[in-house]
Amino acid sequence: MSFIGDIQKFKSLSIVGLEKNTGKTVCLNYILDRLPLSCKVAVTSIGIDGESKDQVTGTAKPEIILKEGTIFSTSEVFYARRNVLSELLEITSERSSLGRIVTARVIRSGKVLLSGPSSAQSLARWSNGVKKFEPDLTIVDGALSRLSSASPVVSESLVLTTGAAYSVDMATLVRRTKFIVELVRLERADDTVCQKFEGLEKGVWGMDGQGNLIDFHVESSLAIDKIKDNLTERSVAVYVAGALTDRFLGLVSDSKRIREIDLVVTDFTKIFVSEESYRLFLKKGGRIKVLRSSKLIAVCVNPVSPRGFVLDSDLLCKNIHQAVGVPVYDIVKNSGAEC
Repeated sequence: MSFIGDIQKFKSLSIVGLEKNTGKTVCLNYILDRLPLSCKVAVTSIGIDGESKDQVTGTAKPEIILKEGTIFSTSEVFYARRNVLSELLEITSERSSLGRIVTARVIRSGKVLLSGPSSAQSLARWSNGVKKFEPDLTIVDGALSRLSSASPVVSESLVLTTGAAYSVDMATLVRRTKFIVELVRLERADDTVCQKFEGLEKGVWGMDGQGNLIDFHVESSLAIDKIKDNLTERSVAVYVAGALTDRFLGLVSDSKRIREIDLVVTDFTKIFVSEESYRLFLKKGGRIKVLRSSKLIAVCVNPVSPRGFVLDSDLLCKNIHQAVGVPVYDIVKNSGAEC
């Protein structure tokens, strides 16, 4: 059974590749092709997608094909190079390195290069802006190196792509994919905690047992040397508004009260810690929770690396599925049938 039906339960979707050449564009084309004609789609990309050749490896890449009625947003430069008949809908003040962002509707199917907003904030503005065109589903094509595209601020649901380009060692590939999936599926903090920390855009904060907010008077977790208070002495929850780093995680890990505290971040895209630090934190009894959770719909795999290494597709799908517990697909081999 395909995952297209699951995607249609949400208003927005991000497709995130854990590495270049893991099949993200193939996945995007598969989804766009199989969504029913009655589903009006708006699509953009946080990077550059739809090129016929990878600019780094020189290998051939699948181009993006849009059906009639699809709304797309791209840069002025790429809009001028489109190979599709379209109706211009809007030119916004949002800019990328390739000019302003242009939004158009496809009149006759064809190929496009997508290069849209480049930050979570601008993507969120794009998502809100295209609502005037009444899409049933918005899709953002993203990348792990720019995880902001997968933030719940941008989209409600998520499809990950992984594969031999990420690692040609199957055990390593499965382990790394499992780690990312664990972060995506982190539990949402209690409503009381979420309400207390929601809207705090920078700094490190605590909440005591009576629900009082504690300001640790630092700009970010990177300035932990300036924190004069004991982070964990009075706190039942500690909130990092920006990036969560190994160093900050280690500070909380060393607390004798680690089992009594929820370490909270905005969402999984704010976590920049090594798997080793994360595992040690959990082993000590630590908990990381999020203000906004993501719904992971599926993992898609590409068993072929750009250098020609080929992993066993069936075994790869099986191992990842056993590790992460969500549907796993090799779209090319199985035409979207679940592995």
